[in-house]
Amino acid sequence: MILKRALDIAGGLLGLILLSPLLLGLAIAVRLESPGPALHWSKRVGRENRIFSMPKFRSMRTGAPDVATHLLDDPDQWVTGLGAFLRRSSLDELPQLWSVLKGDMSLVGPRPALFNQDDLVALRTAAGVDALRPGLTGWAQINGRDELPIPEKAELDREYLQRMSLAFDLRILAVTAISALSGRGVTH
Repeated sequence: MILKRALDIAGGLLGLILLSPLLLGLAIAVRLESPGPALHWSKRVGRENRIFSMPKFRSMRTGAPDVATHLLDDPDQWVTGLGAFLRRSSLDELPQLWSVLKGDMSLVGPRPALFNQDDLVALRTAAGVDALRPGLTGWAQINGRDELPIPEKAELDREYLQRMSLAFDLRILAVTAISALSGRGVTH
């Protein structure tokens, strides 16, 4: 776990430094497209089910309900044009490198549940997954992302907990990069 945390710190710092021009450009683009802040701070469930604030580039109009997008009656009325692109490309997730650096998240782990996703949190807790830091990407993320039903997501998170290793994390990071470029698995 010490090696994993050291890699998280190095990866988070390097990512923030190398991607700073892109991060700045995206922040400006989000602000220019619609009124409101560039970042949305989402309440998420972290390690040991503690709530933390996770930054994302804002992809929805201000005033959108704070629920999972798939629970909205008409998600398209809330998602901005740029926001749809940011989500499809996963660029909206890049500010989470700050959460990785800070220690709230890891580069690889189960994606952090929304504070009100009680069903997912309960299944993860029962499987012992709550012991892990949530990840910028994860095993469930590359095996279906938004398309997965909650029980299947929790099962893949349990599988990650059992298989966790440096080699497995590197594999997940590599597949994530390919998936992000293709937009595979994003429904909103």
